[in-house]
Amino acid sequence: MPRSPNPKASPLDDPHKAAHAWARFRALMWGMGVVTLVTILGVWGYLWSQFGLVSIHLYIATFLGIGLTMMLMGALMGLVFLSSGTGHDESIDDPLDDETW
Repeated sequence: MPRSPNPKASPLDDPHKAAHAWARFRALMWGMGVVTLVTILGVWGYLWSQFGLVSIHLYIATFLGIGLTMMLMGALMGLVFLSSGTGHDESIDDPLDDETW
């Protein structure tokens, strides 16, 4: 099957749709930031109630570990939702589209 000379246009090529999609992504990231901070504060409260002030390094490591993990997860899932929700996934040129495995 010959490949088409021009790839399909992505819906994200339209500036209005792209602006809307990226605004949704930023809103999702802000929400994830709030959830992350609430989670970190809850874990800090638990650590304080169980161990007190053991070492400031424990609290810094907890902040970085939980914060970076949750924000990375939120960013990756947000990009998946952005790609799928805008129809960008369907705009690829799949040479195996008509073949069955």
